[in-house]
Amino acid sequence: MTLNIDQESCIKCGKCVRVCPSDIFTQERAGETIGLVRVESCIVCGHCVDVCPTGSVLHSQFPPEKTHTIDYSQMPTPEQVMLLIKSRRSNRTLTSRPVPKEMLDKIVEAAHSAPTATNSQSLSFTVVTDPQKLRQVSDYTIGVFDSLAKLLLNPVVKCVVKPFMKDVYKYVPVFNRLKEEHKAGKDPILRKATALLLIHTPKSNRFGSEDANLAYQNASLMAQSLGVSQIYMGFVLTAMFVVIFLEQWLKEKSHVSSLLGLGISLVMLNLAGPKHFILPALGAILSLLLLLQKNLEKKGARP
Repeated sequence: MTLNIDQESCIKCGKCVRVCPSDIFTQERAGETIGLVRVESCIVCGHCVDVCPTGSVLHSQFPPEKTHTIDYSQMPTPEQVMLLIKSRRSNRTLTSRPVPKEMLDKIVEAAHSAPTATNSQSLSFTVVTDPQKLRQVSDYTIGVFDSLAKLLLNPVVKCVVKPFMKDVYKYVPVFNRLKEEHKAGKDPILRKATALLLIHTPKSNRFGSEDANLAYQNASLMAQSLGVSQIYMGFVLTAMFVVIFLEQWLKEKSHVSSLLGLGISLVMLNLAGPKHFILPALGAILSLLLLLQKNLEKKGARP
C-alpha cells in the first residue's frame, strides 16, 4: 500500500488531517503543508480520499477508477428509512419459491458494505441454495440439540447445573418438540427456506461476531426492501456455539481455565441473577486468571 499527497494540487484545507482515524496526516498550522507519518498504520478506510476536494490524496487502494461520487439527491428521506426499519420482520412463513440470484447478490452486496471493526473487511459470505445441504444444516442443528437435551437430563449433570441455571432447563422441552417436528418433516429450524446466507470471519478477527451482526442487519434491511422474507437463525448459531465450545474443550491440555470460567460464571449467576451477572463474572475471571497466569502457563493452560 502506498499513500502520498500531490502538493501541487493540494489546497492545504486540512480536511484529511481531521478525518484520519490513525492520525497519519499532519499540519502544524492552518494553511501549511500537509505531511504524512506512520503510513503503515493506515486502516484503509478511505476517508481521506473521500473528503479531499481536489483529489490530491493519492492512495493505492483507492485509485480514481475505484472511487465514485455519491448522489445525495437520491438518498431516501429519514421517514422512508424509518419506515424500512420498522417494517422489517422475522417472517417465519416462507414459501417454496427460490430467491432470484439477482436479489441474493444485492443482499450480499449490502452485507459486504457494512462497517467492520478497525476496517478489517475480513467478512466472507456463503450462500447455500442446495436443498440437500440445507437439509444437512437442519439435521446438524437438531442433532446437537438432541445431544444437549440428553446431557442436561443426565442425573449427575442435572444435580450440578440446574440449581444455578434453571432457565436453561426450560429449553429441554423445546428441544424435544423441535426434534419431533423435524421428524414429521416440518423443518422447524430453517422453515423450509430456499436460501441460507452464512456470514463468517477468520478466527483471528477479535470482533468477528460483532462484524457479522452488523453485516446481517444490512442484509436484513436489503431483503426487506426487496420483499424477501428472512430470519436470523438463532437455533443454528446456538448449535454451532455448543460444538465450538466442546471442540475447544477437547483440544485443551488442561481444563483449569475453562473450569474457572464456568465455575465463577455459575457463582455470579446465582449471586447477581441473570440480568447482572456478566460484568462481575468477567471481572472476577480476568482477575483470577491474571493472578494464576504463571502457574497456568507452566501447566500448558493459557488464560
